[in-house]
Amino acid sequence: MASFNKVILLGNVTRDPELRYIANGTAVTDIGLAVNDRRKTATGEWVEETTFVDVTLWGRTAEVAGEYVTKGAPLLIEGRLKLDTWEKDGKKNSKLRVVGERMQLLGSRGGDGPRGEGGKPKAKTAGSREPAPQAEEYDQSGGYDAAVSGGIESSGPVGSDDDIPF
Repeated sequence: MASFNKVILLGNVTRDPELRYIANGTAVTDIGLAVNDRRKTATGEWVEETTFVDVTLWGRTAEVAGEYVTKGAPLLIEGRLKLDTWEKDGKKNSKLRVVGERMQLLGSRGGDGPRGEGGKPKAKTAGSREPAPQAEEYDQSGGYDAAVSGGIESSGPVGSDDDIPF
């Protein structure tokens, strides 16, 4: 029987990542992600539920997270579920976590240095083989403005101010 293990999460980081390196020199970091779900109950009342998810990032993705990710930052993670099991004091424990394979920061890209204006992280993609278009700016209504990445402009009408009829 075939199987498929893919997770896509969009949420806010719950704590600053602590980058560390294992014995063979590979970077690893664990972050917490708070994912909100808003739904209507049978009585018509809106209820917001928050799920806290532990995410482990490896390699260059972990290094980028250590450099650019801060507590409260909006973050998109693509990865897979992994069940960790261990025994402590004779009791078996288990916990589901996400192993992040791709990460995208969703903050503003304005300002100088690794942080954008207001201390928010710049948009950056890590863990993918090809450069992906990045969100230029998060729109408070829940959408994104046009993406520009590596000098390649997003598709859309191109013209000058002379083309505007007013």
